[in-house]
Amino acid sequence: MTSRYSTLPASHRDLLERPTFAHLATVRPDGSPQSSVMWFGWDGERARFTLTRTRQKFANLEHEPRVAFSVHEPGNPYRTLEVRGVVESVADDTADAAFYRALQERYDNVYDITDADVRIVVTIRPTKFIAVENGSVVRPE
Repeated sequence: MTSRYSTLPASHRDLLERPTFAHLATVRPDGSPQSSVMWFGWDGERARFTLTRTRQKFANLEHEPRVAFSVHEPGNPYRTLEVRGVVESVADDTADAAFYRALQERYDNVYDITDADVRIVVTIRPTKFIAVENGSVVRPE
């Protein structure tokens, strides 16, 4: 049986397609939460984030692959989308950190990449979407 929240509401799809900032929440090995503001990419089905193997966020994902992230309309913080999901894959970024460079261009903030050798791409498969408009949950079509 499919949950009524397993489908991304069309009304909030743009929040993933545009370069909004995601608040990615993971669980630390001691069970406490950690949330970080991050860039992300969306291919219509999966979200992709980049981080490094040397940071706490990576250790968190190795410990617990379930995550959640939220985004909001930049001009209207009462229009939000929460995405819950699971890490589907972790892969090295290319030698020149091509995915990270693509995110820099998406967010119009290009600079030298000094950590390409430890940079990874984390792919998240969404399992639940919760869209909110002015305090009310938006039901998927």
